[in-house]
Amino acid sequence: MKKIAILGSTGSIGTQTLDVVRRNQDIQVLALSAGSNIKVLEEQIREFHPRLAAVWKDEKAKELAVRVADTDTRVVSGMDGLLELSVLEGTELLVTAIVGMIGILPTIEAIKAGKDIALANKETLVTAGHIIMPLAQSRGVRILPVDSEHSAIFQCLNGEDTGTVSRLLITASGGPFRGKKTEELRNVKVEDALKHPNWAMGRKITIDSATLVNKGLEVMEAKWLFGVDLDRIQVVVQPKSVIHSMVEFRDGSIMAQLGTPDMRLPIQYALYGGARKYLGGERLDFFQLADIAFEAPDTETFRGLPLAMEASEAGGSMPTVFNAANEMAVGKFLKRSIGFLDIYHIIEESMGRHQVVNNPTVDEILEIEKDTYKWIESRW
Repeated sequence: MKKIAILGSTGSIGTQTLDVVRRNQDIQVLALSAGSNIKVLEEQIREFHPRLAAVWKDEKAKELAVRVADTDTRVVSGMDGLLELSVLEGTELLVTAIVGMIGILPTIEAIKAGKDIALANKETLVTAGHIIMPLAQSRGVRILPVDSEHSAIFQCLNGEDTGTVSRLLITASGGPFRGKKTEELRNVKVEDALKHPNWAMGRKITIDSATLVNKGLEVMEAKWLFGVDLDRIQVVVQPKSVIHSMVEFRDGSIMAQLGTPDMRLPIQYALYGGARKYLGGERLDFFQLADIAFEAPDTETFRGLPLAMEASEAGGSMPTVFNAANEMAVGKFLKRSIGFLDIYHIIEESMGRHQVVNNPTVDEILEIEKDTYKWIESRW
């Protein structure tokens, strides 16, 4: 019986992880966490009977404790609660499905405690890859990617000599605005940006897909996950989201992972450490598919990708500024206080004012995040 804990169990990845657990009889959930959605968390507690539940907001944790007083689940709160969850005795694997840089410290503590990581939290590697990957290697901990693109690469590399990799080809759907130009995006509404053509995702990541910031974050992550330089990572637009990513080897051969756009597949693959298990659902029908088309990303219109590359090339603390600025900008867009194109302006201006700190510590990373937020609030 595999024993897991989930950071962010009420979000898109968290709920789909629990669906994978539900469909299998050999995974036990020891701990769950949520930000403030205690209604869904209570339902999960009653179904999966975890030993521990962590809630970010203290008042919500107190409310949940009352609501689940008839169960054996203990409720904790705040960062202390997340850290307790991350090192819970008996847990073999931590699923980091939480959104934001709040996931960095719990991930680090879980690695120190010898827990494998099913990684869905982008910020962990984007801002602290220089800390996370060496630490995981020194502790013999596996970082198992949950993102569909990184999972596809992980699957293609299974059993291969990574030294023979020529380049990574990360696919993108192009998002809901594929084909549009800058002028057409000036007055787009939140509802338009949330209409992803293929994937059902959380609101923040859906906006990131529309700006191509998400693809930039994935490139930054891939550099750390697979030890490949930026100039050997290429983004390719594949609108139907059938090919989830590809690996080109030095002999010129290319391996691709294909499938329907279903996040349960990469989640399940990570939970079982790369082992294949039956997964129900729709299968890819090549006769219905007819063709698979490819395009180059429009980096002039969708500046999230080139800005991410610029941040990654600068290195040090710049990816933290990129990530924090985007996170705040997306939040403002979702609240309708800025326009869609302002997301790029906020990221660019935030990066332009920042003096890079080389090899930042976790404390420095978190402080730079706060400073970036404060600066944006003073101007936008």
